[in-house]
Amino acid sequence: MTDDRVMAEGLRFPEGPVVMEDGAVALVEIEAGVISRIAPDGARSILAEPGGGPNGLARGPGGQLFLCNNGGFTWHDAPGCLRPSGQASDYKGGRIETVDPRDGTVRRLYEGCGEHRLRGPNDIVFDNPGRFPVPGFWFSDLGKVRARDRDHGAVYWAAADGSAIIEAALPIAGGANGIGLSPDGRTLYVAETESGRLWSWEITGPGELRKDPWPSPHGGRMLCDLPGFTRLDSLAVTEAGNICVATLVTGEITTIAPDGRILGRVKYPDPMVTNIAFGGADRRTAYITLSSTGKLVEAAWDEPGLALAYG
Repeated sequence: MTDDRVMAEGLRFPEGPVVMEDGAVALVEIEAGVISRIAPDGARSILAEPGGGPNGLARGPGGQLFLCNNGGFTWHDAPGCLRPSGQASDYKGGRIETVDPRDGTVRRLYEGCGEHRLRGPNDIVFDNPGRFPVPGFWFSDLGKVRARDRDHGAVYWAAADGSAIIEAALPIAGGANGIGLSPDGRTLYVAETESGRLWSWEITGPGELRKDPWPSPHGGRMLCDLPGFTRLDSLAVTEAGNICVATLVTGEITTIAPDGRILGRVKYPDPMVTNIAFGGADRRTAYITLSSTGKLVEAAWDEPGLALAYG
């Protein structure tokens, strides 16, 4: 990887980069409660102000942006190191929202699944169009952390039109974070934050996963257990099917093969490297969020990223 460029800085804990048709990058600023647009020249403007804790972001049907809103954090704010430190004092629950990028209109799509409220929706990926009769997406719920206890994480599938939501995997005790699909759309990958583990499931239908028996805690197959003190954040899949995981503490993007082998690591000067997305004409440009220092970095990547549903 060469030619790193800081595309924007001064951001308030950026995550969820989405590359737009014109080369701009839409992303969330979790601490500020906004969705921002970063133009190719680095100019920043506000697309929407959903409040709470805007987190994972993806393009969906009709040109809409679909947003995982975690409901908000408290923050540790020190020079050069902004990081979440717990559940916001005004927290009322998490939600999935849609955002119209043309006028910033925010609409709540889901706040719970059956009798259970969403806790901290985190990351999102859409099924390939036509894969199932109803367009839908998978999303992770990290849960919330308090001084003496924390929520279990979970994985959900939901219809893009708001008509159905299914709890697909629970409990993910270390928090379900990054989520992605294999190139054929038949394997789901989920990064578990606190354990540093990457899990996979075979998808058998909308919201349906083939489950391994106990002792798997949630039916997933452990693909990779990263060594040392490592926490995982978001992920993106490449055209070849490799999984690029944002690796906290160590401040890296770690590339993992579909068979679980660690293929490489790229180091950045921030312990909270949180997201990677691919863009450019050949999808060989990576957009990486360095969250505690508030930067969006653009870099040439050594393999093309996977073409995502809806662009």
